Amino acid sequence: MTIRCGWVPPNDELYCSYHDEEWGVPELQAQALWEKLVLDGMQAGLSWITILRKRETIRAAFANFNPEKVARFDDTDMDRLLSDKGIIRSKAKCQATIDGAKIFLNMRDAGADFSDYMWNFVDGQPIQSSWADYRDAPTKTDLSEKICKDLKSKGFKFCGPVIVYAFMQAVGMVNDHSTDCHCYEPLRKSGLALCK
Repeated sequence: MTIRCGWVPPNDELYCSYHDEEWGVPELQAQALWEKLVLDGMQAGLSWITILRKRETIRAAFANFNPEKVARFDDTDMDRLLSDKGIIRSKAKCQATIDGAKIFLNMRDAGADFSDYMWNFVDGQPIQSSWADYRDAPTKTDLSEKICKDLKSKGFKFCGPVIVYAFMQAVGMVNDHSTDCHCYEPLRKSGLALCK
């Protein structure tokens, strides 16, 4: 029997796949990191499984998170988004995504790669935790507070310290798999290995 972190419903194939193949695996691609930050922001007030089940529809609605395309979204696009039952129909969250695309591009044009920007906060290496139980992991840290403040200073929204810490866990900036989870050791050893 495969042992996973206790937050994963064992009979939910989508959740198990997400946990085994994505959560905690270091993501180095800038656009994918921005997408994950957006999705974690969209989760605010909701459960992650809600976002996970809508993720493909959200991707389609936001041009696969191509920042050049999203940055050009106008009022017609906003009307389209707010009428799309397959996504999170929050005007504030949709606007934050459009604005975030512009910030992402401004950073890139100024020579600041979003991946380098994020990973510099952990000196380019995942933080290795050692939680026996997933409930022992924090919901925010001093570092997530620091990143939150920096993101907000650039104009990003829906990026509070709890959202930022969830993002850090998801993109592998911190390995918060419980120590008995089958993903923990491969990620601790390599930081890059998929834990299938």
